Amino acid sequence: MTGFGIYVHWPYCAQKCPYCDFNSHVRERYSDSRWSDSILRELAFVAGMQAERPTVASVFFGGGTPSLMSGRAVARVLDGIAALWPVDDNVEITLEANPNSVEQERFRDYRAAGVNRVSIGVQALDESALKALGRLHGVEEAKSAVRLAQSTFPRSSFDLIYARPHQTSAAWKAELTEALAFGTEHLSLYQLTIEPGTAYATLARQGKLTVPDEDTAAEFYEVTEDICAASGLRSYEVSNYAKPGAESRHNLVYWRYGDYAGVGPGAHGRLTLDGRRMATEAERLPEKWLAAVEERGSSIAFTDISSDAARENLLMGLRLAEGIDLVSYRERWGIAPSPSQLKELGDAGLTAIEDRRLYATARGRLVLNAVIAHLADGLTREG
Repeated sequence: MTGFGIYVHWPYCAQKCPYCDFNSHVRERYSDSRWSDSILRELAFVAGMQAERPTVASVFFGGGTPSLMSGRAVARVLDGIAALWPVDDNVEITLEANPNSVEQERFRDYRAAGVNRVSIGVQALDESALKALGRLHGVEEAKSAVRLAQSTFPRSSFDLIYARPHQTSAAWKAELTEALAFGTEHLSLYQLTIEPGTAYATLARQGKLTVPDEDTAAEFYEVTEDICAASGLRSYEVSNYAKPGAESRHNLVYWRYGDYAGVGPGAHGRLTLDGRRMATEAERLPEKWLAAVEERGSSIAFTDISSDAARENLLMGLRLAEGIDLVSYRERWGIAPSPSQLKELGDAGLTAIEDRRLYATARGRLVLNAVIAHLADGLTREG
């Protein structure tokens, strides 16, 4: 069981990072009151589509840089959610923050509004790396932001990027060890990838930027697994590590393939409506999104993905260390992975089945995309 999640997208940033392909935009002027007004209208639109309104288990403010928002805007959105849906007494409410926009007073406002978890976009604990990544903060500013988050909110997390250009395995080990010294309950640790349409993609195409090859990247990953495990942080998802009970509940909604509403510019969602699995996507450009919501109440487009839902569930679920429950999966979709392919992957040491759960082994995680593609192909041919 996952509960129902709500993702709220804040589209604005102070600067666009060269590696980032998220829907973020730099604007000299914007109104968070106008944004929150429109968020409330789009939330009401989504709620109106649901025959029965589920209990909200998690809310996530992502972006962009949500820590540019006022506490008042956050409070308005959370009050609006509570007016539209029942909210779990233990709801997780997360807000992403960049170190350069962190202020003690603003953090206190977020906490007063109801935010109980903050995720800090640190990305590196190395000055030259931060500069290369286009970040506006320095190492000491990042450390101060982490400490402030830990002292203000009941739960906190921060992100780091590894396998960066010119980074060595030894340097990453030292950087990760320093990060773990904060005693944080949760870390999101991502391998740098070159995403199409980013400034990094242009540099790579021009031969001005190179990242570690696959073997070196695998070494970085194994170092990450070992160090986090030794510090008591379990690798519960490919890029996420947490102490027991400190997993991101909101992200578990995604990976366990639950229902979640996505509102705000470019936000995606997954909803079950009238027995059909629907993908939702809002207009990406903030100005067009605002105009559409103010004119029609929402910019959201719906796509019936019922025929692809079993594949998508497999794709998401095998990212988790817990994998997927094969019995529940078959009951939900009326289809299951091919027995012959399960045996083939199991014999190769890439997957395993325990207590009816299929999961990728440590070896399988290194080639997870290939494992998932192989299993998904079996769903079509033999399901």
